[in-house]
Amino acid sequence: MSGAKPAQLDIRLAGTSSLRVTLRPLDSAREFPESPALIQRRWPEPGVELREIDGILNRRIGPLYVTVSNNPLTIDVSARDGRSVQNIVFSEDGDVSFRLDDRPVLGLGEGGPEMGENWREEPLEYDRRGRMHEMAPRWQQKAYGSRNPVPMVIGTSGWAIYMNAPWSKVDLRDERRGRFIPWQPPQGEAATTAELQGRPSPENLVDGVRDFFIFDAGEPETFMADVTRIAGKAVMPPKWALGYMQSHRLLEDDAQMIHIADTFRSKKIPLDAVIYLGTGFTPRGWNTEQPSFTFNPEVFTREPAEAIGDLHKRNVKVVMHIVPPSGDELPRLHGNVPARETETVDSSHIQNHWQGHVPLLEAGVDAFWPDEGDHFDLESRLNRHKMYYQGPLSAQPNRRPWSLHRNGYLGIARWGGWMWSGDTDSSWRTLEAQIMVGLNHSLSLSPYWGSDIGGFYPNEELTAELYIRWFQFAAFTPSFRGHGRTWWTRLPWGWGLDEMGPEEHRTNPLPSELNNRAIEGIARKYAELRYRLLPYNYALAWQARDSGMPLMRPLWLHYPQDGTASGIGTQYLWGRDLLIAPVISKGTMTREVYLPEGLWYDWWTGETHNGGDTTTRVVDLETMPIYVRAGAIIPLDPVRQYISQEVTDPTVLRVFRGSDGEFTLYSDDGTTLNYLEGKAALTRVTWNDSEATLTIAPAPKESARERPDSKQFRIELEPGGEYRLVTYIGRRVTVDFSD
Repeated sequence: MSGAKPAQLDIRLAGTSSLRVTLRPLDSAREFPESPALIQRRWPEPGVELREIDGILNRRIGPLYVTVSNNPLTIDVSARDGRSVQNIVFSEDGDVSFRLDDRPVLGLGEGGPEMGENWREEPLEYDRRGRMHEMAPRWQQKAYGSRNPVPMVIGTSGWAIYMNAPWSKVDLRDERRGRFIPWQPPQGEAATTAELQGRPSPENLVDGVRDFFIFDAGEPETFMADVTRIAGKAVMPPKWALGYMQSHRLLEDDAQMIHIADTFRSKKIPLDAVIYLGTGFTPRGWNTEQPSFTFNPEVFTREPAEAIGDLHKRNVKVVMHIVPPSGDELPRLHGNVPARETETVDSSHIQNHWQGHVPLLEAGVDAFWPDEGDHFDLESRLNRHKMYYQGPLSAQPNRRPWSLHRNGYLGIARWGGWMWSGDTDSSWRTLEAQIMVGLNHSLSLSPYWGSDIGGFYPNEELTAELYIRWFQFAAFTPSFRGHGRTWWTRLPWGWGLDEMGPEEHRTNPLPSELNNRAIEGIARKYAELRYRLLPYNYALAWQARDSGMPLMRPLWLHYPQDGTASGIGTQYLWGRDLLIAPVISKGTMTREVYLPEGLWYDWWTGETHNGGDTTTRVVDLETMPIYVRAGAIIPLDPVRQYISQEVTDPTVLRVFRGSDGEFTLYSDDGTTLNYLEGKAALTRVTWNDSEATLTIAPAPKESARERPDSKQFRIELEPGGEYRLVTYIGRRVTVDFSD
């Protein structure tokens, strides 16, 4: 029975080690509920298909063992090795409960709980246990920023559940049982935008349906791959999006816009994109009053295309801030670009909304920052992401789109949308919380996330020290972007000036914090490191597409048996090999860093440490602790000033001895969709520690069939610095360091 109606229970394989469970009334017209988060695909036939049960049913589905019993309807899932994955119970009141234990629970999308007036004193949430999650999408500031909930609950003891339908609250107050509690949408005049925003449209809800996925997360990498099998693969971003982006607010004129870009170039601080805010969000932005697609004639003293062309000559991309019309003018987004024959192209069809963007692309605009959209329901939010992927491709075929959003949900990765955490307050507490926000986002929403460097709302807590500590952290987040009110203080050289520029908020940094010229050099150092790591970072972007592994990874993803590592939300792995420990307290002289099992190297000094314990790292303002695991092979390019800049010096392969290791380099043209046709190359680099040999060889697969280009590598061993130069021409080559 489901909602007092006769029902059918279907359980089928969803991925390598996951199940889809669907309980639906017999009179339901659809086999599955509609969901904008899931890809359209053929699902396997059910391994369990029941309309009634008398006794106990045991069935193997793929690698998982399922037991179904009644009174109450219960599903037990076990792994092949006998380990219990989950115990699911359907209650008569419609709730679905699941087992909890003493290990942390992660995921649940982006953001955290609502905070009070004394929010700086409140404990921060990384582990999601201990409270009722209302799952109410909302804008908020303070430490967490916007809340974009996703009902993806991830138990670090080796399980995960994604509740696809109905939209549910998640109750994690009990120590032993969690519950999905179906949301009851308000009806008629009681239904306000605030109550409906970000949630599924009530018209798509089917009473009595329960549709969810159970994942065996005993091997977290398999779990992440299975998430992509239901929500779709992330598209590759344009390569330039992995560079630094500088946001602007109050604009003087186009000469100032060019001057800022020239200053980056003259100071040799890498830069790939400038972002311009719209008028209304600042007194004088790139356009006339938002929402508008018309260039501001007070800012552009010449043809906008000419000014944008001058930025392009400096190898700087241009991103424009866009907001949608109000909810009354644009009630619900739907459709595709271009529109399909079966679609009704009305005022809410995304093709009609997209048309206003086309002249901006024709003027040279490269990408968009679609802000706001809080009033949209869930379907509209995902359709907005889709619009900013399909729309640019309809106007500029075979050129990778890019967009940055404040709102999103599971599934946006296949539309190329990135997210940032919204309008946070400048504080040390916020910096600490943003690490946790980014990790939970990366596990349960999408692999591409970032925050406003320094926080959006300034105050006296925004100091040169807080800014540079945030900058160091942001160099190891997917989106690397400076933005915030009183915006000169978000320029890498802004703290070295003797004035802070336009004061845009009721509280601003103290003038005594200015004239600190040390900050610029530290910012340059970390920006240069970000750009030197381009071959590593671009390979991480490929991994996000190929295997679902995010760039920013909780320690749990690679050390699932380490109970200490699973609960740490203030440090993380950047890819498999780099451990990042941002400095999150004012005036810090030492930073405690937990190192998981194995041998670890200090990135800056080369000093080695045995893992499984906490080490104390002395830090100055210039140092954010970074550790590298033994066996890591880290590719490093020469410093660039922009991502597409040609370099002639060889790529360095730094090999950290002490264990065998491997790394796969990924290359494509960085701009087109040709990678979807396999026009990309994989190069596998392996280190045999006992034999002291390094092998470089092509690693073709169906999704990357090209032969790698000829390339020179400088192979450096750590410790010691011994090196060899080798020219790789796409054939297997082994370099021997045993002599």
